[in-house]
Amino acid sequence: MALNPDKELKLYYSISEVAEMFQVNETLLRFWEKEFPQQIKPKKTGRNIRQYTKEDIEQIRTIYNLVKVRGLKLAAARDVLKKNKEGVLQTTEVVDRLRALKAELQSIRRELGE
Repeated sequence: MALNPDKELKLYYSISEVAEMFQVNETLLRFWEKEFPQQIKPKKTGRNIRQYTKEDIEQIRTIYNLVKVRGLKLAAARDVLKKNKEGVLQTTEVVDRLRALKAELQSIRRELGE
């Protein structure tokens, strides 16, 4: 999937765009917003439409990594974020890079016909 250069220029993303990024449903994002009020704080318009910034998306990426990838319960994820936010962010970045590298290597392997 090619990156849309216009996407990089956006200041705000809709809940449906964010849900698509993480392949989760919008209900889960709303639930996480309630469970992690210190981390996920999307701007809301007059009609209560959520607008997520890149910072919000990074927070969601971190929570996604803790809950969906590492399998932590919500209370444990909150505790980890409270105790070692910087370390969690660095780990999340490393995991994301490794996932991208794995996908690239799998693509090369398919191209080679193995």
